[in-house]
Amino acid sequence: MKVDRSKLELAMARACMNPADLAIKAGLPRPTLNNAIVGRDVRPVTAGRIAKALGVDVTEIIE
Repeated sequence: MKVDRSKLELAMARACMNPADLAIKAGLPRPTLNNAIVGRDVRPVTAGRIAKALGVDVTEIIE
């Protein structure tokens, strides 16, 4: 599952979060979050954690 970088960055801006804040709130290691940010495939649960931490539906941040 790929996260759309522009959609993710927009959701992060709306939530007033930087990548470090998001990694902590989502309970993810920073390298895992970086993989999502740069467009590498991530597990569905990872995309779900990111979306939940941002307060959005997962469909709003995936390609």
